[in-house]
Order: sequence, then structure tokens, then C-alpha cells
Amino acid sequence: VQLQASGGGLVQTGRSLRLSCAASARTSSNNGMGWFRQAPGKEREFVASINWSGGATYYAESVKGRFTISRERAKSKVDLQMNSLKPEDTAVYYCAVSRYAYGSSEGGHYQYWGQGTLVTVSS
Repeated sequence: VQLQASGGGLVQTGRSLRLSCAASARTSSNNGMGWFRQAPGKEREFVASINWSGGATYYAESVKGRFTISRERAKSKVDLQMNSLKPEDTAVYYCAVSRYAYGSSEGGHYQYWGQGTLVTVSS
């Protein structure tokens, strides 16, 4: 399974971006999916996850209320709507497919990873 993430770019503080991630195969349609990010010099961290049906979502505290994860299950596609962006949101964002039907904040629970898309928020 290959994952293609897109939508990153350079934005000003307070603006929005929408990231998308499409899987090459429908094997992800029964699996949870998630977004992680890694800022320069920092470890990868969890951002948001969603279960197989899209009915359950989970967010990191740092993005709760600003980011929204959603999916089109039939298309094995997951999006991340990012609003009210802050400079501390600057990072490479990765999408991933869970080993399980549910999403998770644990990176080890994911079996496939995308190549990442860079988001830069200027102050």
C-alpha cells in the first residue's frame, strides 16, 4: 500500500490548510488512519486519528478544536483540515494506515506511512 499526501505549503499564522492522503489500495478502507507530524529537531508526534468508519476521531490536545480529520472510506482517503494555524504547527505531516480498525496515537500501531508533506506557518 502506498500513501500519497498532499496539500502542504507556506501560510501565515491564523490561516488554514487542508491536507489529503490517498491510499493506493482499498486495504485501508477497513483500517483506522492517522496523521502525525515531525518538526525540525523534534520527535514525531501524533496529531489525529480516525477509525475505519469515520465515526470515531481522536486528537492531540495541541490541535483539538482547530484541526478536523475526516475520511472517504470508499476512496481510502483521509483529510486533515487545519484551521487557526500557529507557527508551532510547522512540521512535516505524515499520514498512516493503522494495523487495526481503530485509530491510535501510537506510531507502532500503524503499518503503512506516506512520504510526508511540509507545512510551514509564518508568524
